[in-house]
Amino acid sequence: MTLAALDWIIIIAYLILALGIGFFYKNQASKSLSDFFLGGRNLPWYIAGISMVATTFAADTPLWVTEKIAQHGISGN
Repeated sequence: MTLAALDWIIIIAYLILALGIGFFYKNQASKSLSDFFLGGRNLPWYIAGISMVATTFAADTPLWVTEKIAQHGISGN
């Protein structure tokens, strides 16, 4: 399989965007350990919500949730 020029452009643009976001927030995250792990306790609600939803899309999450509900009922989730 060979990639066309447009494919490479999209891949490179995505990588540049991801690196740009990382470099933009690098200084904020390196202020303290609390800033790194908790975002300085200053995250908007929608960012925290999107992060929680994205976490549930992992391949093993449905299996873990099913196991916890089987062991502890709905409250185990």
